[in-house]
Amino acid sequence: MQNVPEEWREGQEEGGGGGDGRMGEMLVKRKVDSERKKNGGEEAEKESLMMELTRLVQKMVKESSWWERRGIDCSILAAAFLCLPPAFLLLGSSQVLYFLAGMLLMAMAHGVITFKGTHLASHGSLSESQTWGKFWAVFFIEICGSFSAQAGVQGHIKMHHAHTNVIGLGDSSVWKAPFLPRTVYLFIAPLAVPIITPLVALAHLRGQSLALVARTVLLVTLGLYSQYWLLIHVSGFLSPLSALLCMLACRAMFSVPYIHVNIFQHIGLHMFSSTNRPKRIYQMTHGVLNLPRNPLLDWMFGHSLINCHVEHHLFPFLSDNMCLKVKPVVSKYLTEKQLPYQEDGYLSRLHFFFHKYQDLMVFAPPITELVGVQ
Repeated sequence: MQNVPEEWREGQEEGGGGGDGRMGEMLVKRKVDSERKKNGGEEAEKESLMMELTRLVQKMVKESSWWERRGIDCSILAAAFLCLPPAFLLLGSSQVLYFLAGMLLMAMAHGVITFKGTHLASHGSLSESQTWGKFWAVFFIEICGSFSAQAGVQGHIKMHHAHTNVIGLGDSSVWKAPFLPRTVYLFIAPLAVPIITPLVALAHLRGQSLALVARTVLLVTLGLYSQYWLLIHVSGFLSPLSALLCMLACRAMFSVPYIHVNIFQHIGLHMFSSTNRPKRIYQMTHGVLNLPRNPLLDWMFGHSLINCHVEHHLFPFLSDNMCLKVKPVVSKYLTEKQLPYQEDGYLSRLHFFFHKYQDLMVFAPPITELVGVQ
C-alpha cells in the first residue's frame, strides 16, 4: 500500500482532489478570499501550496483580455472550419498533388476540430456561459467527434481529472489493450480509432434515457453523413466506398500521435491508491508530464495536451492559450518549492514505451510509495 505523508493527505487539501476541476478552483478561490479577510497580512508561507499557486494564476487570468483567455483558441478552431471548403474542393481534383493536398488539409482541420475542439469543449473553456458551454460540448463531441458528450465529460472530467493516476479510477487504463503486441498497439491499431469511437459511444448509451440515446445517435450520424454527402456532391466521389475510404484516411491520419499523447503523459509515472492519495498539487506534479513544444502538435491538440499538461491538470478550466501564458509562473513556483516539474521528449517517451511495453501496458503498474518527501 501507498504511504503518504500526513500533510499530503487529500482530505486536508483545500479544493480537494476529486470532483469537477472548475468547482475545485472555485472552492479554493472562496477559501483564499475568506482567509484574506480573516488574516489580512498573513505571509504566503502560511497558505497551502495549491492555494498560493492558485492565487498567482488567478491574478494572471484576471489581468488577461478575452482574446487571451478564449479568443485565440476560438480563432484557431474557426480557421480549421474555414479550411474545410478548400479541402473538399481539392479532393475533387484529378491531379494527384492537389488531391493529396486536400486530404492533408482535411485531416489537419479534422484533427484540430476533434482533438483540440472536443477537449476544450469538454472543459467548458470555449465560453463563460454554462448554456453555451453545454452546446459546444455536444456540438464538438457528438457531431464532430462521433462520441457521446455525456460519456466524454464523465470519463475525462469526472474520472481522469478528478482521479488522475489513481489505480482503478483515473489511471488511463482505458487506453490499454494488453492483448495487442507493442508494434501493433503503438503504430497500427490507432488507425482504427475512427471506426472504434462511434462503436464505443453506442456501448456507453446502454441504460441511458431514450432522449439521450436518440440525440447522440442522430448527432453522430449527422456528423458522419455530412462529410460523406459533401465528398459525394462537392468533391465528386463516384462511389460510396471511395468516399468512405477517404473519410477513414482523413480521420485516421493523426490517430497515432493521438494515442501516444494520451498514454505518454501519465502511464509510467507515479500511481496512487484510491484510499490514501496525496493532495492535489502533489498528485498532479508527480503524475503528469509535459511534452516539448511542437508546432504541429501544439496547433492540432492544443498546448494543454502537449507542452502545458501539468498546468492543465492543476487548472483544468484554463484554455490552451492561458495554460501557455501561466506556464512560466507555474514552472517557476514548483521549482522554487522543490516540487517536480516533469518534462520529456516525444521520441524519448516513445522509446521508453516501446522497450517497457509489457510493464507499462500489459501488467498493472505498482502503486507509488511516497515517503518522507516534504
